[in-house]
Amino acid sequence: MTSKIINMVEKLKDAEDRMLESMFQSESIADDGFSRRVVSRIRRRLWLRRLALPAAMLVGGGIAIKPLSQLVTAASKLMTVVPQGLLEVPTSWLPQMESVVFGASLAQMVVLAAMLLAAGLLGTRLLVD
Repeated sequence: MTSKIINMVEKLKDAEDRMLESMFQSESIADDGFSRRVVSRIRRRLWLRRLALPAAMLVGGGIAIKPLSQLVTAASKLMTVVPQGLLEVPTSWLPQMESVVFGASLAQMVVLAAMLLAAGLLGTRLLVD
């Protein structure tokens, strides 16, 4: 759909407009497939850029599996050494929520999970700064 303004401009061409159009009106230059090769190279590089990040993530994830498993085993060994009193969260710290849909213990666990998530996000934010 073309605009009415563009249609009016095409109808109201003066002599200078017609002269400029005739000067710039020419046939396409034969380039022996150069433009096609340039476009295909640009498309190839575009796909390469699109696939580079996921491929790098897969390679990095593959490399990080072994240290991650070592970290998990070290954390589990650390949890056996830490006194159990430090790992328990007193129920007085949790808000008392009575819910009809959820049981009270489930609601407390959801609130605890939300508090731990907020503390974790805050802690990572402080580490970054």
